[in-house]
Amino acid sequence: MVEDKIILGIDPGTTVLGYGLIHVKKNKIELVNFGIIQLHKLPTQPDKLKKIYDRLDSIIREFKPDEMAIEAPFFGKNVQSMLKLGRAQGVAIAACLAHNIPFEEYTPKRIKQSITGNGAASKEQVAAMLQKLLNFEDMPKYLDATDGLATAVCHHFSKGVGENNKAKVGGWNDFIKNNPNRKLR
Repeated sequence: MVEDKIILGIDPGTTVLGYGLIHVKKNKIELVNFGIIQLHKLPTQPDKLKKIYDRLDSIIREFKPDEMAIEAPFFGKNVQSMLKLGRAQGVAIAACLAHNIPFEEYTPKRIKQSITGNGAASKEQVAAMLQKLLNFEDMPKYLDATDGLATAVCHHFSKGVGENNKAKVGGWNDFIKNNPNRKLR
């Protein structure tokens, strides 16, 4: 079966949310669009969440992605920041679910690892690698945009198996069951 799909990647945030869209046809990846949703001027958390939902709804209607990948929140020391980030992520997921788009989560370390080969890579290193991979000239002012793009590319490289699907990838018994023609010598 020939793969032909658009993947929306999201780097959730409550000040700046990054997004990126790629088109995968066969095994070729093309940049569709990437950018940010500016939220820092909005006065309240509910205003920010509404803006996230409305803008992502608009992006989904315009580009019609087949799948969505989102960066999973990392555990920090500031509980209030974690709650706000989790809400932003939940609203982004809700926008996709409202359009029946399946989603998957990826940790920041896994996203960086899939793009650069280094799970501790900087935002600048990730952006530079994406610039080479997807052949775009101008680096965005906010690297949240390339972080969203990286999430979409990670989803493609991971064949759609992220944090939500880890349980579906079994051990040796599942491997043997799914590969009956493979034998030990």
